Amino acid sequence: MENLQEQFGNIDIYLFDQLLKGAYADCRSVVDIGCGGGRNSYYFLKNGYEVFAIDQDPEAIVAMRRLAAGLAPQLPEENFVLGDLLDMPFEDERFDLVICVAVLHFARDVDHFEQMLHAIWRVLKPGGFLLARLASDIGTEQLVEPVGQGRYLLPDGTERFLVNQEMLIHYTEALGGALHEPLKTTNVQNLRSMTTWCVRKGQRSPK
Repeated sequence: MENLQEQFGNIDIYLFDQLLKGAYADCRSVVDIGCGGGRNSYYFLKNGYEVFAIDQDPEAIVAMRRLAAGLAPQLPEENFVLGDLLDMPFEDERFDLVICVAVLHFARDVDHFEQMLHAIWRVLKPGGFLLARLASDIGTEQLVEPVGQGRYLLPDGTERFLVNQEMLIHYTEALGGALHEPLKTTNVQNLRSMTTWCVRKGQRSPK
């Protein structure tokens, strides 16, 4: 019997949680935005899903293609794209599941953040799922220092675009989606907070 490492690789724990709950049981097409070396694509590659990925880092795409060649050699390497989230070469409403971990908090400002959200929403099928993890100020509101344009200096010394609960609820509704899991935030020793945002797209896009 395979152990968990062999089954799931180094998967994000909150994606693992959704898989265990069966949230994505009917999903077959998946895109990993900001895929890195593919740790969150590992399970899907290994289990016959139609997997795509995109990242701005050439080394990440090399690693992703190498991983896919070993786990899912039937998938063309063209599925794994070097590029920007705002210029994804994927057709509208293409994917059942979009994974976007540690990407959105690199937004330059509110406009850039919203552009990224709409780019993600464009490729997600009606009824499809988005799992995003991004930095927030939840639980660290008094510890982060605003530097303008929605960006903050965090206690860990990094600068990020931060969301809060009200913003995520607003964007969920504005996009015509619904939370399929309550927002969950991990406070890492008061150095930073990371929030998991699990949204299901409505059957009809907002007007």
